[in-house]
Amino acid sequence: MIIDAHAHIFPEKIAEKAAIGIGEFYNLTMENDGTLSTLLRLSDEAGVDRCIVQSVATVPHQVESINNFIAECVKLYPDRLIGFGALHPDYEDIAGETERIVSLGLKGIKLHPDFQQFQIDDEKVFPIYEQAEKHGLPILFHVGDYRYDFSGPKRLRRAVDMFPKMKVIGAHFAGWSQWDEAQELFNDGRIYVDLSSSLYDMTPERAAELIHCFGADKVMFGTDYPMWTAEEELQRFAAIPLTDEERELILYKNALTLLGEI
Repeated sequence: MIIDAHAHIFPEKIAEKAAIGIGEFYNLTMENDGTLSTLLRLSDEAGVDRCIVQSVATVPHQVESINNFIAECVKLYPDRLIGFGALHPDYEDIAGETERIVSLGLKGIKLHPDFQQFQIDDEKVFPIYEQAEKHGLPILFHVGDYRYDFSGPKRLRRAVDMFPKMKVIGAHFAGWSQWDEAQELFNDGRIYVDLSSSLYDMTPERAAELIHCFGADKVMFGTDYPMWTAEEELQRFAAIPLTDEERELILYKNALTLLGEI
């Protein structure tokens, strides 16, 4: 089995514009259009069985519509998709919407501090962390960006220490463009990480070093679709010197363990 633990999808009418906007933010050319249909096609071509899908609420009023959209997509493809809900620190009823996320069958929460412009360890975000702990929902954080002071690994470390029961996934090896800092701060196996949007910028040997630092039982495969295709990310993953057992953990077992399906 292969699980893509990090994929973004958008409604058809805004998908291409959203994908282009993400590419411009990171000064990278987006390879795909951000639609669910393209994600499923590319997953089929690469042999990916399931995808964890989510989107980011850049403003509070988007929260409910995003959660409805993700839930509808999962309902259409229950054997292919696992949905994570959206929240925003400035949303008025975080407790109520978290309960609705659970009722919709969504299995986690996605936060992107750089897009949403909040610092991970800011007290205004604590109500989200409290609800995540209460409901046992993992939070997938975008982590790391040398250009801003929102999502750095140090801020995530502080939040993790303040909320010890919170299940955390640090996207992009817990520190996109700040991997040395992430390696120093998260070598204790406290959090899960995914390797999305990282392998393009490091050698296979460096990727193996990070995997062994975080623990192969804490790393998940991910594409960051629409940024990359599953085929090319799997090719990059195949070049990393790992054991067969480590590959199985990263490709699907860790995701199933985190979601309570193992």
